[in-house]
Amino acid sequence: MPPRRRGADASSTTPKQRVAVVIPAKDESRRIAATVRAARAIPHVDLVLVVDDGSEDATQHVAREAGAVVVRHSHNRGKASAMETGAAVVAMRDTEDRPARLLLFIDGDLGETAVNTAPLIPPVLEGSADVAIALLPPQPGAGGRGIVVGLARRSIQSLTGWTPTQPLSGMRCLTREAFEAATPLARGWGVETGMTIDLLSKGFVAVEVPCDLRHRPSGTDLRGQMHRAAQYRDVLLAVNARRLRGAVRTVTKR
Repeated sequence: MPPRRRGADASSTTPKQRVAVVIPAKDESRRIAATVRAARAIPHVDLVLVVDDGSEDATQHVAREAGAVVVRHSHNRGKASAMETGAAVVAMRDTEDRPARLLLFIDGDLGETAVNTAPLIPPVLEGSADVAIALLPPQPGAGGRGIVVGLARRSIQSLTGWTPTQPLSGMRCLTREAFEAATPLARGWGVETGMTIDLLSKGFVAVEVPCDLRHRPSGTDLRGQMHRAAQYRDVLLAVNARRLRGAVRTVTKR
């Protein structure tokens, strides 16, 4: 694991620190209201922001009625773009007299279990980690065989020395500094793997934290298989881009 970053004085930052929940969402009108309401109940959270990434249903209206601030992409731009938009909007709402909000990214389909991402905040709030990643329990109905997870796990271990349990977990709390260090984010389904590699390579500290979450899993039907194929492609692209970047830096230093 990379060396821990600078120390943090939890006693001085805790009373002032706030957390923004950022929820990238597309066509989540059935679950987004419950997710938003649960997210608003998380300690330290004072802003819940939904980025409607080109939904064709009523996601933006349902989310707004549930109490979220909503911004919308006119067309689908992908999760990484939605995350970057969300972080930018949060930054505009931060004020100079208070620390930048921590960013808690969660999925729009968590429903009432979204409140259970709360354990991700303390490690970052207290300064023992720069990014906290949710460890989810086994999901009923999940049809994957671990091929994509294995690729991501091996790649992260090879490039950083850290072996995550759930490298594809999208529920993450991180500091503003860490988020900016990870941008531009990898495209598509490679965003989490790319973020982890980039942060650990730069000396930031990551931890995994068990969270009792439930979301809509990918099944074993054709749609689920196509989803996993797209995941594999995007993770491989993200990893190869970072391998190439590392090789170029090595050659440049010689």
